[in-house]
Amino acid sequence: MIFYDCATAPSPRRARMFIAEKGLTPETREVSLAKGEQLAPEFLAVNPGATVPTLVTDTGLALTENIAIAAYLEASHPEPPLMGQTPEDKAEILMWNARIEQQLGMAIAEALRNGNPHMKGRALPGPDDFEQIPALAERGLSRTRLFFDRLDAHLANRDYIATDRFTLADITGFVFVDFARVVKIRVDDTRPNLKRWYDTIAARPSATL
Repeated sequence: MIFYDCATAPSPRRARMFIAEKGLTPETREVSLAKGEQLAPEFLAVNPGATVPTLVTDTGLALTENIAIAAYLEASHPEPPLMGQTPEDKAEILMWNARIEQQLGMAIAEALRNGNPHMKGRALPGPDDFEQIPALAERGLSRTRLFFDRLDAHLANRDYIATDRFTLADITGFVFVDFARVVKIRVDDTRPNLKRWYDTIAARPSATL
C-alpha cells in the first residue's frame, strides 16, 4: 500500500490515526497542500480529485475518501475492530461519523475557507477554484460552537462517542474538534464532558502522529 498524506491537514490525519490504530505501516508519501503539490501532474495522475488522503491498495486501486479507506482497512485488517462488530454497533458508528463530518467538519471548513485571506479563490478543496463567501464563514463559526455544545451533552456519562469502545467515530470527532483551533474555537472547561473525552483520546499514541 501507498498512503498519500499531508501532516498539516485534518482529513489525512483521520486516515493516519486509523492506520496507526490498526498497527499498519504503509509506504507514506507527503503531499504539501501549502505548496500546491496536490495539483501537480504527478499526484493528479493518482487522484484527479486533487485531495488527500489517498490510499493506493496493493492491487493499485486508489481510495480517495476517508470512509472508503477505513472500510478497506477494516475489512482487510479486522483487528482491532474500529467500525463495530454487531449490526447496531456498525450503524451507530457510521451514523456518528457522518453526523460529525456534516455538522462539524463541514462547519469548520466553511469558516476557514471562506474567512482566511490566504484561501482567497480556494474556498473549496479540489482542482477547481471558487471565491469566498464571507457569510458562510460566520455561519461556520456558529455551527461549530453549536456542535461542540451538542457533543458535550452527548458525552455526559459516557467514555466514547459511539458504542462503549474507541471507534472510527472517536477518530473523526477528535481530529475535527482539535482542528477547530484554526478558527479559534478550542476545548476548555466550559464543556467538561467534551474536554474529558478529548484529553482521553489525545493520550492515545495515534493522536500524536
